[in-house]
Amino acid sequence: MAISRARKEALVAEYKQQLGNSSGIMIADYKGLSVSQMEDLRRRAREQDGQIFVVKNTLLKLILTEAGLIPPDDLFVNTTIVAFCHQEIAPLAKLFREFAREMEEGRFVVKGGLLEGKFLSAAEAIAVADMPSREVLMAQVLGTINAPATQLVSVVSSGIRQIVNVLQAYVDKLEEAGGNPAGAAA
Repeated sequence: MAISRARKEALVAEYKQQLGNSSGIMIADYKGLSVSQMEDLRRRAREQDGQIFVVKNTLLKLILTEAGLIPPDDLFVNTTIVAFCHQEIAPLAKLFREFAREMEEGRFVVKGGLLEGKFLSAAEAIAVADMPSREVLMAQVLGTINAPATQLVSVVSSGIRQIVNVLQAYVDKLEEAGGNPAGAAA
């Protein structure tokens, strides 16, 4: 079905806005999905702070090219569905991977993605699904940064603990010998 020029311009403006607000996009090929399956995918994407559109290949190529990106031609084969990620791309990549597993072979196939201005192949886009979340990465970085400081505190405190133990042993020895530890210190 042909789309009027005014509708195309409105769609291009919408897609440009979505691309501008996105941290990345996931692109897939879909065939024969029912309306309920599409609605399920859209609902699950909204839960991950994403928005899904069925996009004409020519319009997608146009907005990506106008954004200064050079997309690979294999993204524009067959039908195309695009998920714009408004937060992190990893949860939407996981959603696409899971949805592809749930569907019959060939009905939903991840074509690729876009992350930080770099196009991802299908394998790279699926690999993004295995990336830890931002919070987990931050915790790992902080743990790495804190590790030397924690080890230093442990080493220093163990040295102090050893000195205290030696002094306590000396005091105990003086007390056993019947001496006055206070007088011995003076």
